[in-house]
Amino acid sequence: MMDPTLHNSWNAETPLLRIVVCLMAGIFVGDNVVLSLPLLPLFVGLVVVALLSWRWAQVQSVLIALCFGVLGVLLINRQKVLLKVSWPQGESGYEALVLSEPIEKPKTIAVDLVLTESGRKIKAYIHKDERSRDLHVGDGLRFRSVIKENDDWQSGKFDYRRYLEVHGFAGNTYIRSQNWQKADITLRSLSRLERSRIFFLKQRSCLLKRFKSQGLDGDEYAIVAAMALGDKTALSHELKDVYAETGASHILALSGLHLGIIYVLLTLFIARRRWRTLAQVLTVICIWAFVFLVGMSVSVVRSAIMLTIYALLSLGHRDRMSVNVLAFTAIVMLCWNPLSLFDIGFQLSFMSVFSILLFTPLFMQCSTLFIPSGTQNYLAKSVRATILDRISSWIWGMAAVSLAAQIGVAPLIAYYFGRFSPCFLLTNFIVVPAATLILYLSLVILLVPSLSFLLIYTVGALNAIMIHIDSLPMCSIDGLHPSVVQVVFVYVVIGAAYLILKRYKAHLK
Repeated sequence: MMDPTLHNSWNAETPLLRIVVCLMAGIFVGDNVVLSLPLLPLFVGLVVVALLSWRWAQVQSVLIALCFGVLGVLLINRQKVLLKVSWPQGESGYEALVLSEPIEKPKTIAVDLVLTESGRKIKAYIHKDERSRDLHVGDGLRFRSVIKENDDWQSGKFDYRRYLEVHGFAGNTYIRSQNWQKADITLRSLSRLERSRIFFLKQRSCLLKRFKSQGLDGDEYAIVAAMALGDKTALSHELKDVYAETGASHILALSGLHLGIIYVLLTLFIARRRWRTLAQVLTVICIWAFVFLVGMSVSVVRSAIMLTIYALLSLGHRDRMSVNVLAFTAIVMLCWNPLSLFDIGFQLSFMSVFSILLFTPLFMQCSTLFIPSGTQNYLAKSVRATILDRISSWIWGMAAVSLAAQIGVAPLIAYYFGRFSPCFLLTNFIVVPAATLILYLSLVILLVPSLSFLLIYTVGALNAIMIHIDSLPMCSIDGLHPSVVQVVFVYVVIGAAYLILKRYKAHLK
């Protein structure tokens, strides 16, 4: 049985966690169940009753939970309405802007388009020829085609229709070669947010061209484009498989690790004690500019929101990273786009950080158990104590964070991708320092192109090491196909293990 003191302490420290769970439950119910209730009046009524029941704390808590549950249903229903479009039956003329670099398919060129009249995003497959290969982000198009609703296509656990909906696509189309041409398109009908996003995507396209012009090509270019600018279109299936099987695929998706590296770099250049507030504001602005530059993926937006909160709380010397901050971030993102709940990237990103916040402090406190007391006394008196302490702290910290993150995402990876990578710990000791070096070198060669050989050598060495690790026996355990019930059961066991460790730690005190 759980210690009541521990339970009350947990509830007091993480009030937003319960709220985000209720919001997620409402989104899930609204997505799977058709409710004929007047939801908006019900929500308003629950809010009013909750405010009036302040004298009864437990009753008010239940009413607040119901409020966020109903809010989740409202949000998902609204999002579905926004994505539901009745496209014309026959061919129609449209004006659009290219939002992504072209991806070459066997017979077509795939690009993301935003229709300038309505602001809706569609997936377009243009007949492959020299003209379509020459498309770039920001190019304007006039075309005639039939736009269709998103396809109900599934492969294993991957639902293509859901993927398109999560990323805001309202339809797809095939455009014949003779039915399109480049054109100067006005952006006045698009929102300021969309126009800003297009501007930054154009800048990313220019930076990618600069990387290519400096000798980066093939797999080296693909890794740099993914790690530094969030463009994974150049990654081959073979290279993706190597990083996935070694447990290093997270390094190819921009996330908290990458933004943390950039945040530290910005802090070194911007931070000044006398202008602390201004320095944090400038740092946050730069972080969000980078988020727009790399395409605003779910994981990078999550990281940016948490870093923003971190920067603001640091001004008041408050607890800057906690489960509460993570829960607040989830609430913001789900209110903006409730379909994010069903995005694999959203689930992996939040579960990894949630697990890191829970388990890393427990693992770090276990470090002293592995150092004999005599060694501790020696280190305390040794001149080399500081260096050895820093090295041991880094090694143990890396192991603790890697293990904690893997605990959080392993069941989801097994469910969606059918694999588990036992050598993830070895891999993280290699790819995390390598990613830091690659990010810094990417910035350096933009300023000093003659040093590009350093970046090419580093990325080539990283790829070679990953390929070697991938060749090791039992590097990846494939063929795992747990059901939803089994995944939930695993997370229940993980939760129980955490509570046992937490209680054990409390008794030690």
